[in-house]
Amino acid sequence: MELDKFISEWDQDPAGVKEVFVEFKTLLESLEDTKIEFHARPGVTYSMRGVKTSQDKWPLFVMVDVIDDDPAARWLSVCFFGDCITDPDEIGDLVPGGLLGQDGHCFDADDAEPKEYLAARIREAHSNQ
Repeated sequence: MELDKFISEWDQDPAGVKEVFVEFKTLLESLEDTKIEFHARPGVTYSMRGVKTSQDKWPLFVMVDVIDDDPAARWLSVCFFGDCITDPDEIGDLVPGGLLGQDGHCFDADDAEPKEYLAARIREAHSNQ
């Protein structure tokens, strides 16, 4: 599988975000009615998308992008459709038209600190689909 190959070949990770990415993959695999799509654009992004198969309103409920403009210093951008989650700590950014042409709510992770907060948002988005 292309996603597993990407993970196994990801060998530079000074910020520790590979572990977060893998944990989000494991979380997506554990959610009911969920499939993972993977879109690789080397030098730009590696995009893991959680799709809830039992609904058709949105093409995905979360997009976890590995930003690859500097492969030695990758970071994550985790995005949701704006009306699918809450952000009680107000650490995300509203991005008008930023998620497949729709308003998105995105969180940047350049270290492992927001892992639990973002995992809670992933579960919330899944339950709101």
